[in-house]
Amino acid sequence: MTSTVAPRGATEGLRLRPDPGLRTLRGGTILLGGSPLRMLRLGPAGTRHVAGWWHGAPVAAAPGAQALARRLLWIGIAQPVPAGGPGPADVTVVIPVRDRTAELALCLAGLSEYRVIVVDDGSRDPAAVAAAAMAAGAHVVRRAVNGGPAAARNTGLAAVNTPLVAFLDSDCVPAPGWLDPLLPHFADPAVAAAAPRIVPYAPDGAAAGAAGWLAKYEGVSSTLDMGQVPSIVRPGSKVPYVPGAALVVRVAAAGAKDAGGFAEHLPVGEDVDFVWRLAGLGWHVRYEPAAAVAHQHRVRLASWFSRRMEYGTSAAPLELRHPGTLPAVAMSGWSATAWAAAALGYPLAGAGIAAAATGLLARRLAPLTGAGAWPAATRLAAGGTVAAGRLLGSTLSRAWWPVALPAAVAVPRLRLPLAALVLAPPVLGWRERRPPMDPVRYVSARLLDDVAYSLGVWQGCVRHRTARPLLPHLTWLTGPASPVLPAGAPGGARAPGPRRLAWAGAAIYGRAGRAARRSRPAPAGPGNSLRRQPEQ
Repeated sequence: MTSTVAPRGATEGLRLRPDPGLRTLRGGTILLGGSPLRMLRLGPAGTRHVAGWWHGAPVAAAPGAQALARRLLWIGIAQPVPAGGPGPADVTVVIPVRDRTAELALCLAGLSEYRVIVVDDGSRDPAAVAAAAMAAGAHVVRRAVNGGPAAARNTGLAAVNTPLVAFLDSDCVPAPGWLDPLLPHFADPAVAAAAPRIVPYAPDGAAAGAAGWLAKYEGVSSTLDMGQVPSIVRPGSKVPYVPGAALVVRVAAAGAKDAGGFAEHLPVGEDVDFVWRLAGLGWHVRYEPAAAVAHQHRVRLASWFSRRMEYGTSAAPLELRHPGTLPAVAMSGWSATAWAAAALGYPLAGAGIAAAATGLLARRLAPLTGAGAWPAATRLAAGGTVAAGRLLGSTLSRAWWPVALPAAVAVPRLRLPLAALVLAPPVLGWRERRPPMDPVRYVSARLLDDVAYSLGVWQGCVRHRTARPLLPHLTWLTGPASPVLPAGAPGGARAPGPRRLAWAGAAIYGRAGRAARRSRPAPAGPGNSLRRQPEQ
C-alpha cells in the first residue's frame, strides 16, 4: 500500500454550478450556503472567478482560482458539472456474497458489460455460488471463513487491477448504464468515491399498489436512499454518508495505507467509517442521484425491525472512531432553550429567546450585509427555529424516548407538547412525500422505525460504555472563530468580518437524526440510520 494524498486544488477546466441552496448578497461578494451553513466574503478576484463559473466558464489554471474552487466544492456552495472521465473498461465490479444465489444471479444479470469478481464469503454451498457466477462470466474468489462484508470487500479490492472498483451488494439489481452518471466524477482527481441513489426494486409485472404497508414505507423512507439532491459526502453535509451497497471507489485512494480499506472489526457501519476516513484525508466523495441502483429491501416486519436495531448499534463505535460526529442532536442552544421553554408551558418566554437570538444574528450580519441584516437574520432565524423543533421531535423518538416517556407520565403538562414534537416530523414527512399509504400507517411505520433504531443506539452505548451518541451538542453565538479562508487567501476569499458565520450551520439550523428523512432540511447525525451491516 502507498500513502495517497488528495489533490488540493481543483482541476483546470472543471466546471461548477451554484448549489440550489446558495444565496448571494451584495452583488455576489458574499456567499451564504453550504452545509453546515457558512458565509464567505470574496475579494474582487474571487468575485470575478465565481461569477464566471456560474456562467459556465471553466476553472482556470491559476492556483488561487483552483484553491477557491476546491473550497467551494468542499463546503457545498458549489456543485461540479462532471464531464469526461474513465469508461466501463476502467471498472471492476466486486460483489461480496454468502449463499443467496438467487439474489446473486439477478444482480449479475445486469453486469454483462463489466469485469466482475464475486467474493464467496464462506458460503455453506460454495458450488452453487460458483455456478451462478460462472454462468454470468464472473470470476470467483473464495474465502474459507466468513468474515463479513468488510473483509469480503477488502479481499475483492486486493484482486482488482483496474483504476476503479464498484462495490455492489448481492441484493442490488443494477440496470444497464448505471455507472454512466458516476464515472465522469472521476475526471476530478480529488474524487475518491461516488455513490448512486438506492431505489426499491420493482419486479417486472408487479402490480402497482399491491405491496404491503412496510414495502410502501421502505419505498419512500429506506435508510439506503439518500434523496434527490446531489452533494458532497462528509460528516455535517446534506448527505453525511452513503451506503456501501453500491459504491464506486478509486483504487489508489481505497488501498492507500492511510485509508486502509474497510474496517473488518466493525460488524455494522463499516462503510460509513470508510467514507468518513476518505473525507478526513481530504478526498471528495460524491453522491449522484442521477445514477440509480435498485435494491431488494427487507419488507418482513421481524427481519426489518431487527435490521433497524442493528443499524442503531453502529452509532457508538462510529462516535468513538470519529469523535464529535454523532451527538444525539447538534443545534443552536438558543433554539433548544426556546423550544424547551415552550414545552414547559412558557411560549412567550420561548418567543423572547428566539427574538434575542435573531438580534444577535443581525448584529453579526450587519458588518457584511448592511441594511439587509435584519431581513436576512429574520429569515434565517425563523426557518432555523422551525427546523430546530423538527430536529428535537426526531431526536425524542430516535434517541431520547426512554427518558421522555417517563417524564411525560410523571409530569402531565409535558404530555401534549412532547407528543406534538414527536408527531410533527412524521406528519410533515407524509405531507411532503405523499407516499402511497395513508398518514396513519406512514406515521406508525416511521415511529416504529425510530423506536427500533433507538433501541440499537442504547444497546450500542451500553456495549461500548459511552453515552456520547445520546448527548446533545449545543452551539452558542459567543466567542471568535477562525475564518472560513484566511484573509488574503488565494482567489480573493477573505474572512467575513470579525467572526466566521460557519456557526450558523449548528447555531441556526442544527443537525440531528433523520430530521425529515428525504426532505433533509438539515444535515444528519446519529439518527440518520447509521447504520447497517450491508447485506451480502
